Amino acid sequence: MKAYLAIKFHEDCKNKKLIETIIEVLEKSGFEVKTIIKDYEKWGKVKFKPEELMKLTFKLIDSSDLLIIEFSEKGVGLGIEAGYAYSKNIPIVVIAKKGSDISNTLLGIAKEVILYENPEELTLKLKK
Repeated sequence: MKAYLAIKFHEDCKNKKLIETIIEVLEKSGFEVKTIIKDYEKWGKVKFKPEELMKLTFKLIDSSDLLIIEFSEKGVGLGIEAGYAYSKNIPIVVIAKKGSDISNTLLGIAKEVILYENPEELTLKLKK
């Protein structure tokens, strides 16, 4: 199953380890995962103009069976990606650290919400 991973990332890549761990867990759970920061921006080495970035993002979402949004940290882009996937009838699964503030809007369009304390425990939860 193809999954697009939407996650807030930072120019200094301070959450690179988290992103890598989540991708690894998703792949172990049987997903073919694509994400902008790792696969296309090469951890900040490649820059896109905003319109190019959004066209690429929408293309990746269109070619996915599932949108997985890591929402431990809010971001405008995450809302855009969720709204776009919802408008295309692509199922949305939200994953977030326990205690995260997930908006009612996102809760309203998510097929499922999975909370975790550490990303490794997602393996068991995703297999369900």
